[in-house]
Amino acid sequence: MLIVIANDLPPAVRGRMKLWFIEPRPNVFVSGIKDSVATTVVDYLYKHCPAESGVLLMRSTPYQPGFEIRTIGPPRKSTITLSGLQLIIETLKTTN
Repeated sequence: MLIVIANDLPPAVRGRMKLWFIEPRPNVFVSGIKDSVATTVVDYLYKHCPAESGVLLMRSTPYQPGFEIRTIGPPRKSTITLSGLQLIIETLKTTN
């Protein structure tokens, strides 16, 4: 499975993504494509998306923890690897 979440994709890339993915919300793409096709799609995204696209890729893997997180450009929320597990850092907002 491959999930792609973007802030802003170029129109040509977004149109191409609709060949392989469903788009349940704008710039959120979900697909159950095979690993070989997923590798091709990820390579395509790295080649055709500028850093301003803010792309977050979540891909299933056959090894633990079962997924990998990659980004194109600086993400809104940073990631950290803790004991081999990739996590997205959430900040808590306190109300005073």
